[in-house]
Amino acid sequence: MSKREIYIEKMKLQLDELDAKMDKLEVQAQVAKDNARDKYKEEMAKLRQQSKLAKGKLAELMAAGEDTWETMVTEMEKIRDAFIHSFSYFKSQL
Repeated sequence: MSKREIYIEKMKLQLDELDAKMDKLEVQAQVAKDNARDKYKEEMAKLRQQSKLAKGKLAELMAAGEDTWETMVTEMEKIRDAFIHSFSYFKSQL
């Protein structure tokens, strides 16, 4: 083999190896993308549950009598604050 042929063969091998590494990386990126999508759906479900809890507590607050609604305000605010915090954190991760 000539020096040129050896060089070409060596370069071809290196490029083929890089292509194989790129293919592997692409598969890893797809898996990460799928995992991210799954995590997104999971977190959205948690946020929807928190929203449902907050709306339920608001309904309780609205139905409460004049003499009891003030005692529910603190709990309502805690639920709302937790929901806002969770939402803000989730949004910051996107």
